[in-house]
Amino acid sequence: MSAPPTDRTYRNPVLDADWSDPDVIRVGDDFYLTASSFGRVPGLPLLHSRDLVNWTLVGHALHRLEPEDEFAVPRHDRGVWAPSLRHHDGRFWIFWGDPDQGVFQVNAPGIRGPWTRPHLVKAGKGLIDPCPLWDEETGEAYLVHAWAKSRSGVKNRLTGHRMDPRGTGLLDEGKVIVDGDRIPGWFTLEGPKLYRHDGWFWILAPAGGVETGWQGAFRSRDFFGPYEEKVVLEQRDTDVNGPHQGGWVRTPSGEDWFLHFQQRGAYGRVVHLQPMRWSAAGDPSRPGEGGSGGGWPVIGNDGAPVAEHRRPDLPAQPAAAPATDDDFPGGRPGPQWQWTANPPPDPLPGPDGGDPHDGWTTRHSGDGLRLTCVRTADAHDLRRLPNVLTQRLPGTPCTVEVDLRLDSTEPGARAGLAVLGDAYAWIGLQRGADGTAHLVHRFAEAGAAGERDAAHPRLAPGGGVRLRIEAGAGARCRFSYDTGDGFRPSGRTFAATPWRWVGALLGLTALAPTGRGSAGTAAFTGFRITPA
Repeated sequence: MSAPPTDRTYRNPVLDADWSDPDVIRVGDDFYLTASSFGRVPGLPLLHSRDLVNWTLVGHALHRLEPEDEFAVPRHDRGVWAPSLRHHDGRFWIFWGDPDQGVFQVNAPGIRGPWTRPHLVKAGKGLIDPCPLWDEETGEAYLVHAWAKSRSGVKNRLTGHRMDPRGTGLLDEGKVIVDGDRIPGWFTLEGPKLYRHDGWFWILAPAGGVETGWQGAFRSRDFFGPYEEKVVLEQRDTDVNGPHQGGWVRTPSGEDWFLHFQQRGAYGRVVHLQPMRWSAAGDPSRPGEGGSGGGWPVIGNDGAPVAEHRRPDLPAQPAAAPATDDDFPGGRPGPQWQWTANPPPDPLPGPDGGDPHDGWTTRHSGDGLRLTCVRTADAHDLRRLPNVLTQRLPGTPCTVEVDLRLDSTEPGARAGLAVLGDAYAWIGLQRGADGTAHLVHRFAEAGAAGERDAAHPRLAPGGGVRLRIEAGAGARCRFSYDTGDGFRPSGRTFAATPWRWVGALLGLTALAPTGRGSAGTAAFTGFRITPA
C-alpha cells in the first residue's frame, strides 16, 4: 500500500487494489465507502475512514447473491455493478444495478447492519449504476441510472425517475435527462452520482471509457433538465489514465474531496483521492467548455489528477489499510475474503442470512483454515469453481505466502494457492493414486478449456508445504515452494491477467474428483502478504 511521504501529505492511490467503482459518504466524523463486488460473495464491501486516506474493511452488506441458483456458479463479471452509498432518515442505503435483473437496494440502521435482503426497485435488462437522492428541502426523492448496451442496446445516456421516498419503487416511467449522443465528443456516459448543491441538481458522471475517459459534471435547476456539462477531471500529462467514476464528500470543516478509480490492468481499479473546490461565479474554471460561468467543481490540480497532496483537514490517524494477512482464527476467513459464487445455503441461517463461509469451511477452536475438498467435475478449470476463496491482488510488488497441509487421502484431491483471472496459475499439493502427496504447479491460458502442468510434479514428503508467489512489477508472478529444505522455484514467470471488469485475484482452493462421501479437507495456515 502507498505510504504518505510526510505527516502532512498523502500519495495516490489511497486504496492500491481493486476497489472498483467507489462511492463515499460522511456521517458525523466518519467516512464510509463501498465498491462493486460483481459475482463474489459476500458482496458490497464496507470500508471506514476518519481521514479519507487510511481505510479499513469493516464488513459487507450483501451475504448472498440473488437469485441464489443463478449465482451458485461463478458469474465473474455480473452481479453487483457500481453501487451508490447514502445515509437518509437515520439509515444507510446502498443501491446497485445488476445488468441482467435491474436496480436493487439494501438498507440498515448502522454500517455493520443488520442489512435487509435485496429489494428490486426497478426490473429490467441493462439498468446499471443507479444513484438515489432525497431532496431534504422538498421531501421529493429521485433516482438516476445509466445503461449497459450489452443487455439493452442502449448506452451513453442517463435516465431519471421520481422515486418513492421509502426507496421501494419508482413513481414514473423515467425520462432521459442527459443524452451523451447530443454532446460533441462524448461517449460511454455512465456511473452517475446525484447531489443537491447551491440550488442545483448535480450529476457527477464519467465518460470516454474506463481506460481513456474523463470525469464530467452536469447541473440543472430542475431534476429532469436541461443540464449543462463540463469536463472537471482528465488525464492531461499525468500517468493517471481514466480518471473515472467516483463520489464527492465534504469534511466537517467544509473541505471538498473526490474519490475515483483508475484502471490498472491486472491490478483492477485502484482508488485516488483528489482535492475539490467550487469555482466562484464570474470566475469559471476552464472557460470555453459547456456551462454558463462559475460555480462548477474543480477537481485535482485545476482538473488534472494529483499524485501527492496536502492531507485533508482532519484529525491525524494511524496508518491503516484493508487487511490482507490472516491466521484464520476459529477456522473463519477474515472480511477480505470472498467466494467466487454463493456457498451452499446455511441450514440454520440467522437474521442476517447466516455465515457465508459455512458449507465449505470447518469451524474449530484454533487457528487455520480447513477448506472442504469439494467434489467437482470441473477440477480442470479453477475459473468454473464456486469454492475458490479469493482476495484482491495488491497493486504494488509483494510476496504472498501460506502453509498448506493436504489432509485428504482421496486420490486426485488437490489444494493450493492461485492467481486467478481469465488466465490463471496455481501451485499446491495433489494426492496420488498410491497415497503420496505431490507438489504440482499448473496454469491455464485465457480461453483454454483446461489447465496444463507448469512444472513437473514432485514428491512432497510429509504432505505439507509452504507456498510462495512473488508478484513483481506488471503483476508478473514467480512461484516457489518449500517442503522443508528451503524455497525452490517452480515453472516460468506468469503474467497475471484481469477478468473483463475485475482485477486479478489471489485464491485458495481445495477440490477432489467426483464420487461419493467426504473427500477430506485441506488446511491453510499463516497467510501473509509482504511488500516487496
